[in-house]
Amino acid sequence: MKEEDIERIRKALNTHHKWPGVYMFKFIVRGDNEKVAQVQALFNSKTAQITVRSSSKGNFVSVTAREVMMSAEKVMEKYRQAAEIEGVMAL
Repeated sequence: MKEEDIERIRKALNTHHKWPGVYMFKFIVRGDNEKVAQVQALFNSKTAQITVRSSSKGNFVSVTAREVMMSAEKVMEKYRQAAEIEGVMAL
């Protein structure tokens, strides 16, 4: 990702959110339990609210996580970590 894109996203996050605050992440994963587990592992299992839903045919899984984030940079860090998981799409 280009530096200007990163800065644009950071500005948008700071404009639309107050930190610290709850942020909602949404990811789509092929119906692979290992990949779903990797996405879930990005979040604190004690404090994050995580919802997992399969598509009607079971080909894809939606993972929604709500967690308190301290800054826009922390949000972007989670997205960078998720990008390292093969086949994960961030919404």
